[in-house]
Amino acid sequence: MIDSNITLILVLSLLIWGSPFIAKALRMPIPPVEIMLGAIFAYLGFIEHNEYFDLIAKVGFLYLLFLAGMEVDLKQITTSPKEVIQKSILFLILMVFFSITSGLLFGLHTIVIISMPLISIGLLAALSKEYGKDQPWIRLAIIAGVLGEIGSIVVLTIFNATITTGFSFALLIKMGYLVLFILAVYLIYRLLHLLFWWFPEFKNTLMPKLDTSDQDIRLSMALFFILIAVMLSLDLKLALGAFIAGVAISAFFHHEKALEEKMSSLGFGFLVPIFFINVGASFDLGALPLEGVISGALLITLLMILSRILAAVVLRGISGSKDALLIALSLSMPLTLLVAVATIGYETKLLDLLTYYQLILASIFEILISMTIIKMIQAKKSVQED
Repeated sequence: MIDSNITLILVLSLLIWGSPFIAKALRMPIPPVEIMLGAIFAYLGFIEHNEYFDLIAKVGFLYLLFLAGMEVDLKQITTSPKEVIQKSILFLILMVFFSITSGLLFGLHTIVIISMPLISIGLLAALSKEYGKDQPWIRLAIIAGVLGEIGSIVVLTIFNATITTGFSFALLIKMGYLVLFILAVYLIYRLLHLLFWWFPEFKNTLMPKLDTSDQDIRLSMALFFILIAVMLSLDLKLALGAFIAGVAISAFFHHEKALEEKMSSLGFGFLVPIFFINVGASFDLGALPLEGVISGALLITLLMILSRILAAVVLRGISGSKDALLIALSLSMPLTLLVAVATIGYETKLLDLLTYYQLILASIFEILISMTIIKMIQAKKSVQED
């Protein structure tokens, strides 16, 4: 009998290699296909969770946020017209309003309502790789998404701290750590910006142009793990550290165009697919026949997508209705944050198993629906342009 670990390695290898072919045959984006394959093969017994699989999947998630951070051009955001920033903030405010209002109208669980306005731009990295980071709607989605992601991580940190410590002095301490960390990051950014302005040759020392030792990758990975270690020591969300590490690389070494390609190839060729397969494997397909699982998940999915589409009306004046719709859909996939909220709620007994399955399934539905519609709209736009 073959050892389960050997089976897992073989299956993961085949899924990572074969998922692009299956996605092409189904005419679907690769991430949803990897999630579905993970769920199917786990249900069939070929994928079993173990500590190494889960650990690599977590690294894959953090690396996905790192890549998302590398997509962020701080110079572009800080020099964006006031109208873009103001409308992005208005979009987020309206999205929160529509999400909470619809959740209350349908009598959803409090934790579900808290999770509905969350935004994560992790999957924007996948969209950017597929459609190109120069697409106007992707650039606008990144601006709104960065603001929403930071707010979402702060909310999730407060939620997690409140659940574990309650409204106590410990909660205030954790919030103090978060505020101090953000301030420290800002101060370090300003100091490095000044340092590189006075000594531009220092950049070439850190990342030599004639590099035979892959110093650029070494520095990027070092910064990635250093910030994760800092977040671990402060007991804060690791996602924020990974995201800021990517932003830092983009801010100070944006001249290294080849670096982004190198880091992206490592992520989307290995670590990120394992994360998506793991997400699919975390959902028990045997729960689908349970009454209320699919209908509840679809309701949460539709309300989350609809709230973003309604809020995106304010973005039409910037780049048109189609781009506004694409922005709304691209920000309708807070997969990891939804899974995090569902896990925290279920482990602390605040969520029942049914609601837990609904949230997990909703996070998958959102990717399937949003990415499929985005692909259809982009294909139609390409035909019209030709």
